[in-house]
Order: sequence, then structure tokens, then C-alpha cells
Amino acid sequence: MSLASFRWTTCRFDKRAGWPAIGLLAAIMLLAVITAPNQAFAHAALVTADPADGTVLAQSPAHFSLSFSEPVSPLVLTLVRPDGTAVPLTSFRRNGQTVEIDNPQTLGSGMHVVSWRVISADGHPVGGSVLFSIGAPSAAPAVSEAVDRGLRSAIWIGKVFLYIGLFLGVGGAFAIAWLAKGGRSGQRFVITAILCGLVAAPLSLGFQGLDALGAPLARLAQPSVWQAGLGTSFGWTVLVALVALGLGLLSLVGPRGGAKLSALAGLAGVGAALAASGHASAAEPQWLTRPMVFLHGAGIAFWAGALTPLGLAMRRKPVEAMPFLRRFSQAILLVVAMLAATGIVLAIIQVQAPAALLGTAYGRLLLIKLVLLFFLFTLAATNRWKLTGPAEAGETEVQRRLVRSIGVEMLIILAIFGVAAGWRFTPPPRALAIAAAQPASIHIHTPQAMADLSITPGHVGPVAASIVIMTGDFGPLNAEQVTLVLSKPDAGIEPIKRAATKRGDATWRVDDLVVPVPGRWAARLDILVSDFEIVKIEAPIDIRR
Repeated sequence: MSLASFRWTTCRFDKRAGWPAIGLLAAIMLLAVITAPNQAFAHAALVTADPADGTVLAQSPAHFSLSFSEPVSPLVLTLVRPDGTAVPLTSFRRNGQTVEIDNPQTLGSGMHVVSWRVISADGHPVGGSVLFSIGAPSAAPAVSEAVDRGLRSAIWIGKVFLYIGLFLGVGGAFAIAWLAKGGRSGQRFVITAILCGLVAAPLSLGFQGLDALGAPLARLAQPSVWQAGLGTSFGWTVLVALVALGLGLLSLVGPRGGAKLSALAGLAGVGAALAASGHASAAEPQWLTRPMVFLHGAGIAFWAGALTPLGLAMRRKPVEAMPFLRRFSQAILLVVAMLAATGIVLAIIQVQAPAALLGTAYGRLLLIKLVLLFFLFTLAATNRWKLTGPAEAGETEVQRRLVRSIGVEMLIILAIFGVAAGWRFTPPPRALAIAAAQPASIHIHTPQAMADLSITPGHVGPVAASIVIMTGDFGPLNAEQVTLVLSKPDAGIEPIKRAATKRGDATWRVDDLVVPVPGRWAARLDILVSDFEIVKIEAPIDIRR
């Protein structure tokens, strides 16, 4: 991009308009970095594992299982032995929200680690580890979970430049074709923005593959990395984005006759690319969220894309730019209304409770974006209702003020791109609430009896317990009474006993139960089989905070 093309948005600002805007941009970007979490999260959360984390087994298990809060696709499954040797786990099956993994070998004594990395429905990877021991516990094998800040930075930068390509590039091509109607001011800027997007899109796919596999930047050229990236829902976003970018470029350099159609298809491609993956698109109900994301993305591209060509046209050829300004000012009211409506709907779905605006990283980034939007909408309203009329009437000084104001709008929009790219590393409160509502479950198996115990939700506070009991050989167990006993000696909590109510042939339930503190609890079931026989089975259960 030439310096002349950028001059109107930077160097030509007077001190009253330019430097405060640059200061605001720097402050907002710094605040976004400060409020970003220390490590990446995704929607899926591990609910239960078999063997459970911290379990000591008498013998080697035949298989492992991991149950998540939503369906996932395994990326990397590894067994780490006590000596630190890593064994890939390649034989597994998906059963709903559970991944069942075959154990390829008989394990010796000591502590082992099942390390997992999966991809959730919104295309974001998440990983973790489960520790268990055979015989007696030993020192835990070293499993690194350090955050690769270089990769995080690359992902963020790739997102920002992809937004520049889609919103400023494809959106700018639409503005030139439909609003400028023959005017070519800003064409070089728009082409440069599209080229940025064409570079950023495939690189972002590679970064996604690295993140999915938990691999360093040095492995970017490996085919498995790109295959992993394509295997996520973000792969569809990149493919659609490349088509949209190509259509936008074609509208500028191709035959004039098809410029409008190509530009319109490119604008639709922007909305489709954003709707193909991401936090908001993966939210339920998708019949609502995906169209909302589509309209929101297309609206942003219309608004942001028109600003640079319009500002350059007004600075260079004010008289010829007036029809462009008139068309933009007439259409922008409907576009802003659509952006506000879709943004409010998506925010309500994602945030759910006002307290989450301050209590979560996602909410804090949203607050930053809302502050930026307040300034942007205020500036846009001033431009529309105060400056547009006199500018169309030919008042030269007002036209100059409008050009400077458009430049400030561009700076704010770039800051919004940076904040929005930060959402890549934060789960929305909606997803956190889904994960928190998942039950804590264990399976207890002894020769005398077996039981499946679920405590819902699996975190501290009021909960309900569901118990399914059977004999040790999976037969029916006709119990006269079942009592749930929870204790946590390390926290000084004596046994909490609650009698269960029978709800079916083998199902019992406890409703009046409160778990006061998180951590590992001892769960015991006292099963009264007859007046002369009581069977007691016990296992640890983890309660989340």
C-alpha cells in the first residue's frame, strides 16, 4: 500500500482529531491484551474420565474413556508412562459425548497420564490430562501444558488481517461497485486489503492446525498441521473467505460488466465465512445464530468497507464524491439498525447474565467493544446528521472535517477488529454455563454390587444425586433402602448422609443435598439388601468450584 493511500487516515489529521484517536487506539489495544486470559479455552469441557483423575487401580485397565460437555473430535490422544515415554493412542470410538479409547498395552506399576486434545463444534481446540496409578502412585511424568505465546500472537495477527481483507477489502470492493458507481478512489487500498486477506486466510488455517495439535510454529510446513486445520470448522471459514476475497478482487480487476454481481457475491461470502465457525455460530439455536452472524458480518463489511474509498474520494475529488456520500448516508441507517439488532441478539445468547460482563474474559472484551461502538456510533451519527448535509452542499471546510472524522472512524474500527480477534481465546459465558451444569459422575464396581452415581450440577452448591444400582454381575438388585454418604476429611467435613428415594426399578434419587466446598469427595453408598444384609461401596468423586 502506498503512503499516499494511507495519508488521509493518519498524517492528514489535525492534532485535535488525529492524536487523541491514536491514543484511544493504543489504550484500547493495551486494555484488550491485559484482559486476555493466560491460556486458551474452548467450549468443550471434560466432565468425567475412566479411570478418574487421581485413581489408584489394582491392575491395568483395558480401555480409557473421556466424557465431555458436548460432542468432540479427538486430535491427539497420548498415554505417558511413568518413565516419561509417550505412547500414541490411535484406536478410539466416539459414542455421543464420550470418547472410548483402547489401551494398547498392559501397564506396569506407577503413575500414568492420559493426555488428550480434542476439537469442539465451534472449531476451537482444548486439551488436558488425566492422571491415574497402577499399584502405588509414583512421581508424575512430565507433561508440558505451557502456553505458546508466539502461536497465540500469530493466531491473533492472522485474525486481524483476515478481518482487514474481508471487511475493508471485500466490503470496499462492494462500495466501489455499488456506491461509487464508476469512481475508482480507494481502489489501490482495497486491492491491498484483499491481498492481505489472501495471505492471512491460508496462514490462519495453518495456525489453527498448529493450535489443534498443540504443535509449535516450527511445524507449520508439515502436512499433518494443514490437514488438522482443514478438519476443523474453521477450515470452512477459510475456504469461503478465499472465495469471497477472490470475488472482491475480480470485481475490481475483471470485466466491468460483472463487477456488481461479483462484489455482491463477495459481500455475501463475508457473512457466510463468519457464519461457518466461531463462538456465536456454534451457539444454539443455530437456525437463529448463524443467520444473525451472516447479517452482522455482511453489515460490518458494508460499513467499514465504504469508509476508505469514500474518504479518499472526498479528499481528492469532492464534487464527484457527493453522489457516493449521498448513497452511503441513505443506506447506512438501515445497516446500523441491522448491526445493532443482530449484535444485541448475539450478545444476549452468548453472555446470558449481566454479571458475566465483568466476571469473564469474554464479557470484559465485550465491554471494551461496546465502549468502542459507543464512540463509533456517536461519531457516525454526527457525520450523518450534522456534516453530511453541508458537505453535499459544497462547504469545503465541512468536507474536510468529514474526511478527518471518517479517518477516526477507521481507527476505531481497526481497534474493534483487534478486540474481536481476542475472542478467539475466550469461551463465552454461555459455554461456561453449559460446562458448569454438567454432572459429576462415577462408576463404582465391586463383586457384591455396582452403581452409577451422578451429582448434578457437578459443582458446589445445591445439587441432586441420581443413583442406578445393580449386582456385581450386572443383574437386578432389589434394595430396600439406599443411603448416600459424602465426606471430605481433609477439609474437616464429617459424613453427610441422605436417604435416597426410589424412582424406578434400579434408580434412586437424592434432592435435598448441598455440597459446600469443591475438590475430591469420598462418595459411599449404603445399600440395604435385606434386614440382615447391607452392602457398602465407595469411590472418590470430584466436585468443581
